Amino acid sequence: MRLALIGYGRMGKLIAGLAPGSGHSVVVTVNESHSGLGAADLAETLQIADVAIDFTAAYAVRRNVEACVIAKVPIVVGTTGWNDEKAEIEKIVADRDGSLVYGSNFSIGVNLYYRVVEHAAELFSKFPEYEVFIEEQHHSRKKDAPSGTALELKRRVSRFVDEELEIASTRAGGIPGTHRVGFDGSAEQILLEHAARSRECFAIGAVLAAEWIVGKTGIFEFSEVVDEMIGKRK
Repeated sequence: MRLALIGYGRMGKLIAGLAPGSGHSVVVTVNESHSGLGAADLAETLQIADVAIDFTAAYAVRRNVEACVIAKVPIVVGTTGWNDEKAEIEKIVADRDGSLVYGSNFSIGVNLYYRVVEHAAELFSKFPEYEVFIEEQHHSRKKDAPSGTALELKRRVSRFVDEELEIASTRAGGIPGTHRVGFDGSAEQILLEHAARSRECFAIGAVLAAEWIVGKTGIFEFSEVVDEMIGKRK
């Protein structure tokens, strides 16, 4: 594939390093020098790509998605924190038959972790003497709190737990992304944890999503990509 990288920070550079190993090439890099471009102008830059991957900032997602839709280039959005504009962005994609994959977390491990937590929540819901809690920790540069991953964990757990769940968020230093879901009883505690040792897990997932979305039309969550992968491995 010919990739367009929208955002060339740590994630963009990591994807650029991984892409050749999967047989892909980076043909467009959108960085701060493109920040003043509108969607139509950016679309002209992007149209030579087969697919775009966005790791920028929440405020830029709408423009980036609109540009990709105009250019008829599928887009994978790894940026989080744009839930307030989600309905509008999805309408932009749907109205022009665009292609979008998004997710709160592009780690394969996290998406399997979601399913483990969901199954655990279903089991523990039958034993009300155990209370559920959710914790997440990230480095101080991460803007959104709670994280999109923690919110997704809450959504999945809440399918089986009636109580209102609060999320404990910590932002400090260089803490790697860590999420915990616990089930606490009077005499014991069961703790399920995922910790990201490097950003490579997110980059690998984003490239997989980019491979998956080519040739498809519509709006998809990354969990659907993982579901298909699970189905093929049964």
